Amino acid sequence: MTNHIKVALIGATGKAGSYLLSTLLNQGYSVKALIRNPSSYNYMHPNLEIVRGDIKDSETANELIKNCGVVISALGQAKDEPLIASLAAQNIIKAMNKQQITRYIFLTGLNIDVPGDKKSRKTIQASTWMKETFPVFVADKEKAFEIVKASALDWTMVRLPWIEQTDEVRHLAVSLEDSPGEKISTTDLAHFLIDQILKADFIGKAPFAASL
Repeated sequence: MTNHIKVALIGATGKAGSYLLSTLLNQGYSVKALIRNPSSYNYMHPNLEIVRGDIKDSETANELIKNCGVVISALGQAKDEPLIASLAAQNIIKAMNKQQITRYIFLTGLNIDVPGDKKSRKTIQASTWMKETFPVFVADKEKAFEIVKASALDWTMVRLPWIEQTDEVRHLAVSLEDSPGEKISTTDLAHFLIDQILKADFIGKAPFAASL
């Protein structure tokens, strides 16, 4: 099967992104993946195009998103690197507007609050721990969400618990109010994200997703 939508993928070498990339390619999608150091990256596929650079650079964002139909960001924040979430959001939105692309799907933690949440005590405790332990990182992700929310994009923000790297397919649960579980399989997550490319159920929404 060949899918004619080309996907721009940010964070392709991370825990979630690497599984998402291979699943997209296995399902027939063409992918443009942003890689900072392609010389140390040896994954090859005829439908994979590598774009070298950093999403913090606006010209790189333009090059990545050009000729794509959807943008998916599995971008993470490393402890020893400068803040990236809000700057990446700004560059992605500018590039998408320039290229007239509207579908944007991105990942964040379950600590980001959204009106309508009914978080359980366990989820609140996990959120509070993250906010107290990494306040600057969380604040930057909150800023990124506000930037995306104020845009005209058809966005979906997927909020996640602990990401477990596994090929195992489990039962995926989704909620707009609270995290359904404490972990999510990278394989379950990849399938859920790919489903959102064409589905409109969660446009303008921030679902929690977890594996049971």
